Amino acid sequence: MLDINPGLIVYTIITFILLLFILRKFAWSAIVGALETREQGIRAALDSAEQARAEAQRILEENRKQLGKAEDEARRILNENRALAEKLKSEIVDQANQQSRKMLDQARQEIERGKDAALQQLRGEVANLAVIAAGKIINETLDVQKHQKLIDETLRTLPRTKN
Repeated sequence: MLDINPGLIVYTIITFILLLFILRKFAWSAIVGALETREQGIRAALDSAEQARAEAQRILEENRKQLGKAEDEARRILNENRALAEKLKSEIVDQANQQSRKMLDQARQEIERGKDAALQQLRGEVANLAVIAAGKIINETLDVQKHQKLIDETLRTLPRTKN
């Protein structure tokens, strides 16, 4: 079984106390210093990490603000471009309407000139036919001067109507 040896216990206690004394004299201050240095290093790292976290948070908030400003600027530019596009569209439609009205007016004027020319030509032919018919009726042929004089007088007496 177990035997308790009092001498061994005394030597063990003396050895333990002696070891504690030696450790305290030579190693204790070095161990405590190393632990304090380690503790200060950990505190500094925690402080640095907290500062880095705070800086990251500040930068994140700043980036969010800048992103919001950029989105607002993009919306403003988009709205300006839409307004400009609407204005250009309106101007193009107005120009197209003006051009179409101008073309219609020109076409009407051209038609009116063509109609006037056709009526003038028709009057001349009617006058020629009337002279020929009248000449046949009276059995007399008119010369060119008489013919022109008769046409001019007939044209002056004809009513001028515009349709």
